[in-house]
Amino acid sequence: MKVKLLTTISFFTYQLSISQTEKLLHGKVISQNLVLKDVEVINKTAQTSTRTNTLGEFTISVKAQDSLIFFAKDYLFTKLKITTKDIENNNLLVNMILKPEELNEVVINQVEFDKVKISADDVADVLISKKAKDLFWNTGVSDNSIREALRISFPLKGKQKKTIEVTDDRLKKLIVAICPPDFFLKNLKIKPEEKELFVEFCNADPKSKTLLEHPNVLATMDFLYAKNEEFKKLETKNIN
Repeated sequence: MKVKLLTTISFFTYQLSISQTEKLLHGKVISQNLVLKDVEVINKTAQTSTRTNTLGEFTISVKAQDSLIFFAKDYLFTKLKITTKDIENNNLLVNMILKPEELNEVVINQVEFDKVKISADDVADVLISKKAKDLFWNTGVSDNSIREALRISFPLKGKQKKTIEVTDDRLKKLIVAICPPDFFLKNLKIKPEEKELFVEFCNADPKSKTLLEHPNVLATMDFLYAKNEEFKKLETKNIN
């Protein structure tokens, strides 16, 4: 009985030591059976990072329950939570998914319309024609029509130039480049109909401009999680 008890205690002590002590974890990143180099491997919990080599291999210090994020251009980012078994096996295999191709956007910066040109002679011709057809003008008999209405709108000066304001959607593009399609619903618990409102809420924060100037996966993720907390509190206040 004592032997079994000691064995059980030793086992749990071993498991606890693994979960509390950082270990070097080795792994490889692939996509469609091809190795991926220069993939950014981020330990979000420990705030450390590294990159894969030409063979797609990486080594990073982790503990059990640490969250690892894998980010590469043209691929959906992958997030994993490290388990004790992963540390024991010490051979993590990560399969990243290629992003679907997107059509290039066409942005209209400014549209100008030609002015409508009209001379004084043109205005006079219209007035003469109008009066010639006016029964009251020629006979004094009213036909219940509206007369001399042209005085209200002349002279014409043409249409003013119109400018289409282009919305700054750089933050939205950055989020799309970093986050997988189900990130808002799965990770942030934001409903599909609230997604656009949340992105606008984030874009209104001056800190978003800093992210655009210096794009960083870890900083962007932290920003979105922090803004999500503010967004949820704002929703709660509106309900109350």
